[in-house]
Parts: sequence; structure tokens; C-alpha cells
Amino acid sequence: MAVIHRTTMEPGKTELLSAWLPTRPWYAAGTGEPRLDRVGGFRLDDPEGEVGMEFMVVTDTSGDRPVSYHVPLTYRGAPVDGADQALIGTSEHGVLGRRWVYDGVQDPVLVAQVLALFQGRAEPQAQSVSDTPDPTVTVHAAGTLPAVSGAVAVQDGERGTGSRLDEEGVTLSVTRVLRPDDSAEGAAHVAAGWRLPDGGEARGVFFTLRG
Repeated sequence: MAVIHRTTMEPGKTELLSAWLPTRPWYAAGTGEPRLDRVGGFRLDDPEGEVGMEFMVVTDTSGDRPVSYHVPLTYRGAPVDGADQALIGTSEHGVLGRRWVYDGVQDPVLVAQVLALFQGRAEPQAQSVSDTPDPTVTVHAAGTLPAVSGAVAVQDGERGTGSRLDEEGVTLSVTRVLRPDDSAEGAAHVAAGWRLPDGGEARGVFFTLRG
């Protein structure tokens, strides 16, 4: 199980995301610098214990209306060769030292664990507490799930990111711009919750799997 350290990161996660989010094609808020609040998320464990994985929800209040984003992140102790396009930035962790923070959609370790979650081989963990499952994250399977383990191609769209997982067209879709009670139209999907600006709670689809 991943250990959640009570320490600092410099720059912080929302600071890194404030620079990165406006560069994404699915960024939907204002034209100025984002104003981000962390409002939800969960984690998955790396079986090898090397890569941190977090599925963070941040709400940007810089535009005319709040927009909530789902941002899968991986934290690594060394840079990944050939993955510069996925690098969000680096940060100094108060316990672990320098961490390379990646867009998790493009990290094969995270993709493999999301598939393990769909297949019942991984358990969602609380975002900020060590060794604590998060039962609010739910997995809805639809038929037989494909036996694939990584992304062949990644494509950003208006509301999310699609990862083609094999040559037969199996696709893992990551919802980036979250909407409450979003429909997965019968596909296998993972749903989770986040906090609204007014203090209420919302739930929506974070991932869908089609093939």
C-alpha cells in the first residue's frame, strides 16, 4: 500500500496544474490564469511500489462558471525516457526528494492499474489516508473486458482523452471535464465523486472502457 506523507511539495500540485491545464485542448475555463481548488479524487497502488498514482479533481473558478477537471497523475523518482510530452513538471517532495509528475493517461503503469480496477484486481484507495480503501469509487462492468495492458495511441479531445489499447479498437476514455450524473451509455465505467463550490456533492464518470 502507498504511504501518504504529511509533508510539502514545492511547487505544489495545483501550482503545477495551473501552468499545465491551459495548454490542454479540453481546458474549458477562462483565458486568465486558473484558480484551482482540490475538490476530490482517489488513488491506486502500484504493485511494484515505485510509482505514485492519483486521480485528482480540481475546480477552476477563474471563468464565468466553475469547471471541474479530472487529472490522473503519476509521481516518479526519476524521469521516464521518451516521455517528455507527458511531463507536467517536477517538484521537491519533503520526504521523497525530487519527483517527476506526469500526465497519468500517458503512463503505462497507471493505464495498467486502471484496467486492473475494471477487472477487479485493484482496489481504489482514499486520496489522503494511507492503507484505506475508498468504497465511494464504483466500477460498472459491461460484458467481458479485454485482455490488454497498455496504450497504443493517446488522443486528446474536447472533453477528455482517449487511449487506444490495442489494434482491435479497444479504447479507454478518460473524462477530463466532469459533469454531475454524466451517462456512460451502457459502457463499462468507473464513477466517483467530488465537492461542488457550494459545498454539495456530485458524482460522475471518470473512465469508460469500450471495445
